[in-house]
Order: sequence, then structure tokens, then C-alpha cells
Amino acid sequence: MGGVSLYLHIPFCVSKCGYCAFYSERVCGGDVGAVVGAMIDEVRGYRSGLEISTIYIGGGSPSCIGVEQLCRLVDAVYEHFEVCGRVEFTVEANPGQVGGAWLERMKGCGVNRLSFGAQSFDEGELKLLGRAHGVEDVYAAFELARGAGYDNLSIDLMFALPGGTVEVFAESLDAAVGLGVEHVSAYSLSYEEGSDFMRELLAGRIERVCEEVDRAMYERAIEVLAGAGYEHYEISNFAKAGFECRHNMAYWANDDYIGIGPSAASWFGGKRYTNVADIGEYVAGIDSLGRAVAESSEPTVIEVACETAVLNLRRRAGIDVHEFVKRTGYEVFGLFGGEISCNAQAGLLEVCDDRVRLTDEGIMVADRVLADFSVV
Repeated sequence: MGGVSLYLHIPFCVSKCGYCAFYSERVCGGDVGAVVGAMIDEVRGYRSGLEISTIYIGGGSPSCIGVEQLCRLVDAVYEHFEVCGRVEFTVEANPGQVGGAWLERMKGCGVNRLSFGAQSFDEGELKLLGRAHGVEDVYAAFELARGAGYDNLSIDLMFALPGGTVEVFAESLDAAVGLGVEHVSAYSLSYEEGSDFMRELLAGRIERVCEEVDRAMYERAIEVLAGAGYEHYEISNFAKAGFECRHNMAYWANDDYIGIGPSAASWFGGKRYTNVADIGEYVAGIDSLGRAVAESSEPTVIEVACETAVLNLRRRAGIDVHEFVKRTGYEVFGLFGGEISCNAQAGLLEVCDDRVRLTDEGIMVADRVLADFSVV
């Protein structure tokens, strides 16, 4: 594809009432303008004229910082980098935070793809998730986006929520298909250490759905979306033909990408590095040192090969054996012969048309299979 993918991470801070702390123009005690200013300074720390192939503004709900600050950040990107003419430019948005004027301004900034964090079309589930929008907000946001001329819209759906059922999730899938959305990301709820859901789980106030229900929901997603003409091109992602997310495809190919902002990660120039998560430390680090890296590493060639294999296997197309040796210098069967053979015998991997890929059964236990390729 050429060029580097650029990810701009807008830190998303949710208050107890479920609304983003950005509404008050303060971010965990820090001024929004100062955070955006630091991000702009971080952008300028990279080589001027660096070619950018995709731009993705994420972090949960970038729409909550206000259009002026977003445009300020985007203007700096275009001024400092060489942005490809046919760049895919995505902005994540909360359905309850977009209006016609916001959509028009974003389009004027070059945004051509929107990703709406709907999560569910069930009011009870949205309340459980602490979302600041309702079901009607999702429909309204899509109508406004279409009216503003956006023809590449994505939606996030979450399943396996506490108390969730296959039937309720199926209704959300049907609603997304009914909107005519070009792309769907469907994720099973994960219980991250330190998260509200983990605390509730450990306190016994909620229960995980059982593995059988979790799998049934995932299978329903595959069935419904495939029946509606969506290609299941990555473990959690489905798209109409030609609407695969190019930004994420670059990530799964293990191409270079640059992350800007608190906790943003980068893989660039043969190094991996992650910025500090604390917003105050990030701003202070950029102001004083021009960088705010919390940790960095320089993977060995064998580590890069393992990372590439794991990321490639997330794609339904899997590992292209010829491309793999060009990128890594290793023959995939020479490096992972035992792992491929073992998982193929178990019916979890298949070798076809010079590709190694997950089978339909393998994708159901993908984490277990990918773990076999993470080290050699």
C-alpha cells in the first residue's frame, strides 16, 4: 500500500454518570487544548513530509472534544505529513455526540469514514454499558451521516454482556444490517483488570455468560452478516465488498504505524513503543522532552516473524506463504511446521492456495491457536 498508518488517540474518560469528561473541557484535570497541543507537538516530532496512507482518530469517542479541537489536530497532520491522495480517514464517534454541523466540518477536513460505537440496539444493554446514547440516537446519527454524504459507515457491536441472550444480540445484528452499514465490528465483552466490569464480576454482582452462549452469539453474527452479504475478513470484522478497513488491514499485515497521544502505541523504524497513559504525564513529557514514551523495545527478526504470523492469522485470508518470506526472511513451514501440522490435524488450520488460515472451527478458538505462533 505504501506509506505509514497514523493513529491519533483521543483519551476517553468517562465519569460515573456515563458522560465523557471532555464535556467540561477538562480531561482528568488537564485542559483539552493542552492535550491537543501536545499531540500536535508529537506529530511535529516525526520527519516532515512522511507519507501517510491511512488516518484513524480513535480512543472511544473523539467526537466529544469538539469540532474545533479536532480540526486543529487534523490541520497539523496535513501541514506536517504528506497525506496520500486516496487516504482512508476514519473518525470514531459516539452516536449521541454528532450533529449535522459536526459531520460537515469533519467531511471538510477530509474524513471519509465514520465508525459509530453503537455497541447495542437494546436500551437495557446500553444502560448496563454506561453509554450516554440511546437506540434512537444511533438511528439519528446514521441518517445525519448519510445526509451529509458519507458512504462508508462502520458500527461496533458488543456481545456476551452479563445477562445477554442470543435473541437480543440477533436483534442488534438485524438492526445494523437494516441500516445498510458498510462495515460491522462485533466483539465479545472482555473483563479487563481494573475495569468496572471486572470489579462487578469479582464482587459477585454480575456473571459472565457461559462459553456456549458466547459462541452461539458469535456464530449468529457470522450467519446473519454472511447472509446479508458481508465478508468475514477478520476474526471480529465484517464488510461489504471493497469496504474492509484499510487502516486495520495494515495493522494485521504488520506494516508500520505511528500512534499519537496518551497510551498510543507505535511500530515504526524497527521499534515498538507505547506512550504513557496518564494525561498529565503525557503533556509534561511532550512539553519538556518532546516525547512521552512509557516503554519501548526493538524486536529481533524472529520476534517480528512471530508477530507477523499471529497478526496475519487474524485475517480470514491467513498467512500468504510467499509474502511472509518476503517480509520476514523466514519460510513459514520451516519456522512453524510443527504448529501448523498439529493444528491442521486438529481441524483448526488449513493449508490452501499457498495460504495458512484458520478453519471455521479454528476461528472459534482463535486465541488458543494464535498462542502457538507467538513464540518459537
